Amino acid sequence: MKGNIGYIEGYEGDYCNIEIEGTVEAIPKRNVDANAKTGDVVEWNGERWVPNSVLTRKRTRDIKKLMDDVWED
Repeated sequence: MKGNIGYIEGYEGDYCNIEIEGTVEAIPKRNVDANAKTGDVVEWNGERWVPNSVLTRKRTRDIKKLMDDVWED
């Protein structure tokens, strides 16, 4: 599997759409931790994609800052 870090874009049926190195891949849900949700940063641990709460919080802060900068008067 390419890349060790991804971002969950959402779920469709039995698949989880994860952006990995700029490409969205449909990953079988059985390969994604059951606690992972849309918007989470996930890491491949050799068996499945698991959420990384530290990286998810950082990404959320970065996106909020970008949005605040865009919408500033």
